[in-house]
Amino acid sequence: MTVIAVNAATGSAAWGQAEAGRWRDSVAAWARWADPLAELADRLNQPLLDAAGVGAGGADEVVLDLAAGVGEPALSAARRLGPAGRVIGVDLVPGMAAVAASRARAGGAGRVAFLAADMAALPLAAAAVDRVTCRFGLMFVARPEAALAEVHRVLRPGGRAAFMVWGPKADNLLFEVLEAVVDEVLGPPVAAGGDLRSLFRFAGTGSLAGLLAAAGFVGVTEQALMPVRKVPAGAPFWQATLEMTLGSRLATATPDQRRRVPAGIETRFAALAVAGTVAVPLHARIVTGTRMEEPRD
Repeated sequence: MTVIAVNAATGSAAWGQAEAGRWRDSVAAWARWADPLAELADRLNQPLLDAAGVGAGGADEVVLDLAAGVGEPALSAARRLGPAGRVIGVDLVPGMAAVAASRARAGGAGRVAFLAADMAALPLAAAAVDRVTCRFGLMFVARPEAALAEVHRVLRPGGRAAFMVWGPKADNLLFEVLEAVVDEVLGPPVAAGGDLRSLFRFAGTGSLAGLLAAAGFVGVTEQALMPVRKVPAGAPFWQATLEMTLGSRLATATPDQRRRVPAGIETRFAALAVAGTVAVPLHARIVTGTRMEEPRD
């Protein structure tokens, strides 16, 4: 069986299209789990908003959230800024943007709008926004250098961007177990974008920071978030992540395979339980950069 390799350094057009397809196929799962996972997601949203300085420059800021998915952290940014601020959420997948817009209307967030667009070709004027956030999105772009150039272009001088990416897979037990079991039951993926390698594209220390510096950002910083989630043994805490990240592969599984995947996951986590609890470590990184202030006369 042939496994298609991903060029983790630069990506490719075909790989980028496959990744877009993965996320188009997962819209329903993301919409279904958005509210149940809101509290957990907020533990990542708030550090990212803090790193970007959302609200630090005044409530009338304009914030751009890239790869906004079904609404976060754009909605959290809007609530933080209130009615004086403005948030623009952008996602490549129209279905994601539509769900996010619906959630914004239902949730009464501040001034926030969502649109479908490519982050490597943003429909925004130069120096149009004060802050940019991107939570677990840049790694799926075929040409991240182009996306970073666009972020630099639309940021106002002195504006800050913050990107959240995954650290090494070995430090993210949930992904490691899920992919191992799915591969064991279904066999390795045969299509580009079918595995999780793209999630860890910037797992190496300094890999994304170097790209920000090359794109012209100054004051580049990198910080690690390494919380450990403790869950009761036997709880299906993994179900949402399985559906959202590997659902496209399960869509073609046989009924027997669909039974074996959750059984295999439960068995692996049961073996890791101590006194009825499973410790699930997570490793994410936040990389920030600022567009240089223009020199004064």
